[in-house]
Amino acid sequence: MKLDVVITATLVLLSMGVIFGLILAIASRLLRIESDPKIGEITAVLPGANCGACGYAGCSGLAEAIVSGIAPINACPVGKAACAEKIAAIMGLELTAEIKPKNAHLVCQGGKSERVERFWYMGIADCAAADMLNGGPKLCEFGCLGLGNCVRACLFDAIRINENGLPEIDPELCTGCGACVRTCPRQLIKLIDDSYRVMVLCKSHSKGPDVRKACKIGCIGCGICAKNCPAEAIKITNSLAEINPELCTACGICIEKCPMKTIRSIINIHSKPESEKQDSEVKVI
Repeated sequence: MKLDVVITATLVLLSMGVIFGLILAIASRLLRIESDPKIGEITAVLPGANCGACGYAGCSGLAEAIVSGIAPINACPVGKAACAEKIAAIMGLELTAEIKPKNAHLVCQGGKSERVERFWYMGIADCAAADMLNGGPKLCEFGCLGLGNCVRACLFDAIRINENGLPEIDPELCTGCGACVRTCPRQLIKLIDDSYRVMVLCKSHSKGPDVRKACKIGCIGCGICAKNCPAEAIKITNSLAEINPELCTACGICIEKCPMKTIRSIINIHSKPESEKQDSEVKVI
């Protein structure tokens, strides 16, 4: 009697499995959504970094957005112009807009030898954590904390902390993905293209006397650069000099006149012998 019950139950379960399997198979065919083959082709030419710099969840997400017409064909900052050209060929479109490659750049020069410390920080090596501890160990509340959040965020090993405690960004390795920009709690890393030739490497909005106490190379908002700029490309906003790259002619007068040496030419600013680069690198764990 018990054996008959077991056999009957087994047959019922097998029958139900076959029936549900057939239903699912039919439903999968009837409800199947055809995927555009261009999505796979575009995904294949994208860098595969899945860094999210384009604003989508990975390269496949961007590929779907491009095929759907939501995202432009040059939306990948990592692949840059070469990638955009391949995508344009797949989509059968003409790439008309000029794509200027961008690189990350640190807007601070206040390293160990230039800055003044308020206290000795012994917490975890995290810039955001240090910043939350009474504004960080630096007397300048706007300066780089140098604890390597940007280094850890970079997927391309383009950033190292040098002996002076500041991030160094290798323009040859930087893809302009913006991961370091997003992770910096003080917004001291900026994505720039070749239209930026001269920059104020400081973000401090403190008054001049306070800046002098905190950093040897910070902007004191004196306005000498603005007064001497023949192109009128510089203005002082909230005690900080700002240079308009569209007006700047890179004449170099502001660099020469700046008493704090805060303004610098960023053309080939990272160019140094490879041996010197290796000597100055300090690994961040």
